Amino acid sequence: MRQHWWRGTAAIFAGMILLAACTSTGSPSGSPDGSTAEQPSASQAAATVPQELTDALAGEYSGTTVTAFGPFVDEDQAKFETMVKVFEDATGIDVKYEGTKQFEQDISVRVDADNAPDVADFPQPGLLASFAKTGKAVDLSSFLSADYLEAQYVQSWLDMATMPGPSGNVTAGVWERVNAKSFIWYPKKAFDAAGYEVPTTWQELTDLTAQIQADGDAPWCVGIESGVATGWAATDLINDIMLGSQPPEAYDEWVAGTLAFSSPEVKAAWQTMADMWLEPGQVFGGTQGIVSTAFGDAPAPMFTDPPKCWLHRQGNFITSFFPQTAVAGVDYDFFPLPAVDDSRAGYMQVAGDIWGMFHDRPEVRALLAWYTSAKHLEPWMATGGALSPHKDVDTSKYGQPVEQKIGDLLKSATAIRFTSGDQMPGPVRTAFWKEITSFINGDETIDEALANIDQAQ
Repeated sequence: MRQHWWRGTAAIFAGMILLAACTSTGSPSGSPDGSTAEQPSASQAAATVPQELTDALAGEYSGTTVTAFGPFVDEDQAKFETMVKVFEDATGIDVKYEGTKQFEQDISVRVDADNAPDVADFPQPGLLASFAKTGKAVDLSSFLSADYLEAQYVQSWLDMATMPGPSGNVTAGVWERVNAKSFIWYPKKAFDAAGYEVPTTWQELTDLTAQIQADGDAPWCVGIESGVATGWAATDLINDIMLGSQPPEAYDEWVAGTLAFSSPEVKAAWQTMADMWLEPGQVFGGTQGIVSTAFGDAPAPMFTDPPKCWLHRQGNFITSFFPQTAVAGVDYDFFPLPAVDDSRAGYMQVAGDIWGMFHDRPEVRALLAWYTSAKHLEPWMATGGALSPHKDVDTSKYGQPVEQKIGDLLKSATAIRFTSGDQMPGPVRTAFWKEITSFINGDETIDEALANIDQAQ
């Protein structure tokens, strides 16, 4: 147990939480397509700030302990523990975190053995949903009111945290740290020198790839090899195409299994991917290179002089695989992958961390309430590797220019959806990876691959 905590820090943080709830601005809440909903008044928002957080910051729970379990290890664990120390020092609550590289397996064993931690960080919402459905995960609406959550998050995040419970929908978790995936990276210095222009529509992207190919190069740098998870990088592109061509509701139905993989909507997304990557000359190394190249090695040919390929679709984490000497904004930059249908512009595919609760005590409630404001995440934002999903995020607090730019795009996104595979049942996710790899490799047709995935439902 820490023997000291700072009343000054507590007062400051309490003020930040109240101010965020009262004056939250940013992306409009409302429907997934971005339509604006009426915001709660300042008095309503302030009235619904969780009492447990206010009490914790006043020292009411000093001397208690909260156990936390998650996938953060090594550097991420150090960053998490640095961040959570602010909460410990402000409240006197000791947060005992345990990390594991086998989170999905370990949390299931612990919950089944009635040895669940107080809170757990889920990088796969589908797993949390399985605990919510059986009632093992606590419904957070018991202390986080709807008007308070609407002041903290845009509607898309609330939709993704709402999951079926034993007798109706529940608020299964709160979002803390996320990453975004719907981007194309390019070698900026060479790109500008070649006279290429950043596309803002799908047609402009198609024209750009034709121009690069006419200049004698392969437009795309692609690799989907990832051991037993080979194929996931290709499934992420399908997610983007679905979000950029269909209403968010269709994406949700697909993830839930009520819209079949063999449906016209999903088949069209696969065909778009094939037109993008599988036509001769489109990808450096050809289709065989796509399957055999590790996803982290795929962008390397962008950084040769001259580049061997010019465009790489991947999430913000890919910069950790770039050459250490590469400078953001000079040697490389990025732009959002345009929507296939212009009316779907502004979507964003994300992954990230949603915290669920297994033991309902005041100090545990306080910790989860603390996660609902971007203020708590600022130490991690400053060091890199964390994007905030919160309305009150100050994007100037990001320590890396790339993450600040992505943070602005995330804050203005009109429809946000989680990566499909992290929500689908394990057998479906695995079949998705396997079958898309077989299709890219030329071993199966689209119809055969889609039918095989549907059989795993």
